[in-house]
Amino acid sequence: MQAQVLYQCKPVTARPLGLTSVDKPVPGDGDVLIKVHACGICRTDLHVVEGELDPAGYKLPLIPGHQVVGTVESSPGGSQLRPGQRVGVPWLNTTCGACRFCQSGRENLCESPEFTGWTTNGGFAEYVTAPADFVYGLPAALSDTEAAPLLCAGIIGYRCLRQCELENWAGAKLGIYGFGAAGHIAIQIARHRGADVYVCTRDHERHQKLAEELGAKWVGGTFETPPDKLDAAIIFAPAGEIVPAALTALDRDGRLVLGGIHMSPIPEFPYQDIYWERVVRSVANNTRADGREFITEAVMANIRTHTELFSLAEANDALLALKQDAIKGAGVLVMES
Repeated sequence: MQAQVLYQCKPVTARPLGLTSVDKPVPGDGDVLIKVHACGICRTDLHVVEGELDPAGYKLPLIPGHQVVGTVESSPGGSQLRPGQRVGVPWLNTTCGACRFCQSGRENLCESPEFTGWTTNGGFAEYVTAPADFVYGLPAALSDTEAAPLLCAGIIGYRCLRQCELENWAGAKLGIYGFGAAGHIAIQIARHRGADVYVCTRDHERHQKLAEELGAKWVGGTFETPPDKLDAAIIFAPAGEIVPAALTALDRDGRLVLGGIHMSPIPEFPYQDIYWERVVRSVANNTRADGREFITEAVMANIRTHTELFSLAEANDALLALKQDAIKGAGVLVMES
């Protein structure tokens, strides 16, 4: 089969992925074999390819990609998945099931997890295997290319919304900093729940314009101050320098949620910025319950992802476009049929 393989972590400007013929993967016990139709590209893919994550997680050579949509070719005995069924493979590939976090319903904090496209091979390929228990069935209402960005950008955005801890979404004031794949999905969920959304992001021609199209109440530059105090805010951009600006935009008892797996250093800020019981918290991965609940709500809210499509051979071009913020919405690799 054909796959984009990472042999050495490098800046995406060096085009680190190589289109290579590799053996078709053989499913292990409990695994499902999936023929890939599409795979979303994500900022986490940039962090993986450029070597910005924990070195202990890498097992090179590696096939990246963790927003995989395809059809089941074979499934293990006892699984509810059937050949021909359309499924999605997310970032969280598997968990140990035994640590105190898994045992208490917090598998996103598992002490021995595996991650698709980082610690195990992912979906920048014609075929992929994944544990059947961690694969999602996908509704017919979502096309392959619409569904792919939901499997990480969407799910993580959904968990960020949960961590905002807003008791009443109707009329709540939510800030979103950075408006790529995750932001443009999260705004649709938030607006469906009745929130007013304020977007701070760069690039008027792409991101700010899309935010306006999706119903943001106010749109400004990354460091502009929204006209109203925010009940909660989410930072999707991997830029620590945004944190102080977002804190000052929060109302008393506001929540600031950091939605990235990697972020540049957060600069010093005065204590007053976090006073009045403001809270800063990160989001780590997701649970399977997050994924199932999100997909259900995405269909109810008629979520539509804005995508730019690339072929498997264009994976390096797609990552470079993502690095340069040149994609409006989400980028998706599409396999040839």
